[in-house]
Amino acid sequence: MIKHFFPRFNIFFVFSFYIFNILWFNVGLSGVIIYWLLRVGFLSENFYENPAVGISILLFISTIIGLIVTRVAGKLMLNPICEMLASMKKLAGGDFNVRIGNSGLLRPKELRDFSEEFNAMAKELGSIEILRSDFVNNFSHEFKTPIVSLRGFAKLLKKGNLSNDERQEYLDIIISESDRLAALATNVLNLSKIENRTSFSGHSLFNLSEQIRRTILITELKWSEKRLELEVDIKEDIYFLGNPELLSQVWVNLLDNAVKFSYQSGKLRIRLLNYNDCVVFKVEDFGCGMDEEIKAHIFDKFYQGDRSRSTEGNGLGMTVVKKIVSLHKGEILVESRPSQGTIVTITLPKQANEKQKPLL
Repeated sequence: MIKHFFPRFNIFFVFSFYIFNILWFNVGLSGVIIYWLLRVGFLSENFYENPAVGISILLFISTIIGLIVTRVAGKLMLNPICEMLASMKKLAGGDFNVRIGNSGLLRPKELRDFSEEFNAMAKELGSIEILRSDFVNNFSHEFKTPIVSLRGFAKLLKKGNLSNDERQEYLDIIISESDRLAALATNVLNLSKIENRTSFSGHSLFNLSEQIRRTILITELKWSEKRLELEVDIKEDIYFLGNPELLSQVWVNLLDNAVKFSYQSGKLRIRLLNYNDCVVFKVEDFGCGMDEEIKAHIFDKFYQGDRSRSTEGNGLGMTVVKKIVSLHKGEILVESRPSQGTIVTITLPKQANEKQKPLL
């Protein structure tokens, strides 16, 4: 009960408590020692008649007791601070598993709060280190795979004893792997630009409807190759105040994913809705869909639901999408079931000064 009661006091109370008890302990123990010296006859009963002798003896005894008590009390008071300093040195040295205990008799509230915040910081830094290590490993894998492929097929082409069909096939693979490397570099660069940002600049009022129409045209080659039927519902020109360059990446990534995971000769539904306080973009495919495990990780860096990695992509697209949407204070919702397709909904709130479309 005492251990739960004392830590509620602040550092001023605890410090005062120590000083007060040191003084009283010093005076009390000095009195006991002088009484004992009188009883054993070491001091005569009339020693107090000579004040100089009495004061000297009292000062000597008090000094010895004070040094011993102060040493013990000081160690008790400074132990938590020494522990904190040692823990901070370990943390600075890269040991993110270090923790500071926040229990103990007469540990003030300030030190308990510091310990809790320090432990939370160390835990967060440990998580960041794990993410950094995973990022390096995944990036190395994603970068190395196409390079090895390029090197292998370049060696085969160098031999020269190939048919024209084989040469064309190997050249197509080299071009495809080069495109994959370029896409990986682009996504990593985009992610590095926006990952640590909490706001964005370069925002302007632009025609969001027209931007999405252009994105559909840009991805036409991909969805036409799969003979997808597009159902587009963008009936009006919707103007939005945001960063058009960043948002363009969102639509391209979402449409690429929708096409990629749609079945051959399937259907793709794209909608843009305008409300008083927000705009809503929806893209729905009727392809392979996702289970709950895959859906829980789709925003993780380098995560790919297709563990065979037979489909195009590097697992960064949805990470970039989520960050850009967050920068616009928006929300992203993913609904999906295996073999039933996926619906991705982006909700972007309108700015306070955003009005109707500008007069042209």
